[in-house]
Amino acid sequence: MNKAELVSSIAEKSGLTKKDAESALNAFMKSVEEALVRGEKVQLVGFGTFEVRERKARKGRNPRNPQEVIDIPASNAPVFKAGKSLKEAVNK
Repeated sequence: MNKAELVSSIAEKSGLTKKDAESALNAFMKSVEEALVRGEKVQLVGFGTFEVRERKARKGRNPRNPQEVIDIPASNAPVFKAGKSLKEAVNK
């Protein structure tokens, strides 16, 4: 499902226009993004949790030249952990 299909689904299920559904989806995504940038965790009970995890610096191999060892810098990565209800719904 891509963004346009998600907007259509939200509009259909909520009774909103597609324009309003797209605005709501964009506002949701922007709000989650801003919270993660501030280092906050976003918890939606039953659905899941969005958070930022730190990745430590490490050594790696260049896939084009496996003999070459490269340094991979530390970084922050956004992650999503599915909630119990979502896991149960998917595994039915």
